[in-house]
Amino acid sequence: MSGVRKIKTVSKSKPAIEGAGVHLKRAFGYYQVPQFDPFLLLDDFRADDPSKFLPGFPWHPHRGIETITYVIEGNVEHGDSMGNKGDITVGDVQWMTAGSGIIHQEMPKGDKFGRMGGFQLWANLPAAMKMMEPRYRDVRNEQIPETSLDGGVNVRIICGEANGVRGPVRDIVIDPEYLDVTVPAGSSFIHQIKKGHTVFAYVIEGKGYFDDDLDSFSHEVVGRNYFDLNRECLCGDGDLVLYEDGDRVSISAKDSLLRFLLVSGRPIGEPIAWYGPIVMNTQEELKVAFDEYRAGTFIKDKKPLRG
Repeated sequence: MSGVRKIKTVSKSKPAIEGAGVHLKRAFGYYQVPQFDPFLLLDDFRADDPSKFLPGFPWHPHRGIETITYVIEGNVEHGDSMGNKGDITVGDVQWMTAGSGIIHQEMPKGDKFGRMGGFQLWANLPAAMKMMEPRYRDVRNEQIPETSLDGGVNVRIICGEANGVRGPVRDIVIDPEYLDVTVPAGSSFIHQIKKGHTVFAYVIEGKGYFDDDLDSFSHEVVGRNYFDLNRECLCGDGDLVLYEDGDRVSISAKDSLLRFLLVSGRPIGEPIAWYGPIVMNTQEELKVAFDEYRAGTFIKDKKPLRG
C-alpha cells in the first residue's frame, strides 16, 4: 500500500497511577499490544499539581525494552545501576536501553511554579537483543536539531529525519523516528515515512486533522467511556492517532496552533510476555527475570550502583 496514510484508530488517553503514586494519562499500554508493535506504552505525565508527580518512580528494574523519556516542562532526577545520575530538564531526552537488565529511578521535581511535563515511551527489543548490554543516552536540549518547513511548521528531530536534518539518536534496533511537530493555524505538515512501519501521533496542544478524509466515521474511534458521543474529525490534546500503512502522513491545523509527537518504528512481530517493568518473549523468561531480581543476580554488567 502506498500514498497518504489513513487513520486506523483514534483513542483518548486515560488516567492512570504508576510508580509511588504518580497521576498520569496513559495513551496506550498493555491492552493495546500488538497494535503498536514495536512500541509498548506511552505515558503522559504533564501536571500542575506537585502532589500528582512528586511521589515519583523509585528504584525498579527493567529488562528487554528501551525507555524513552522526553521532558517539556520541569525536571526529572534520575539514577541507575550503571552509575548514571543527573537531571533531565526542558527539551532533554533520556534514551535508555535496558537490555539484560537495569535498575533505576526517576523522580519528577517540576519547575518553580510546580509544573511538570513530559512523556515516557517504551519500545520493545527483539528476542535476539533482549539480553544485550544495557546502554544509556542522555540527549540535551541543545543537541536536538530543529528545522522549519513551509507555512511556519517547526520540527524537533529526536530520532529519524525531517527536511534533510537527522536527529542525534541513531543505531536503534527498531529503526525509529521521533518528532515533536508544531503546525501554525492554517498550515499543513506532510512527512514521508517508511512503508511497513507502525506510525502514531499523540496530540499535546491545539486541534488538527490527521488525514485527508475529514470523516470521523472512516475509522475506529474509541471514546473515554460508553457515553462519550463526541465523535469529530478534529483531534485534540490527549488524542492518540494510529495510522494504517502508506508512505506519508498529511496533517493540518485549522483555527489554532497544533503540536503533536509523531513516532514510527519497524514492527518486530514476535510473541510478548509482559509483567510490570519487564517484557520478554515467554513466560519462562519472565520467571527467570523475576527469580534473578529476587536473588540479586538481575544485573549482568556488574557495575556498582552510585547513590
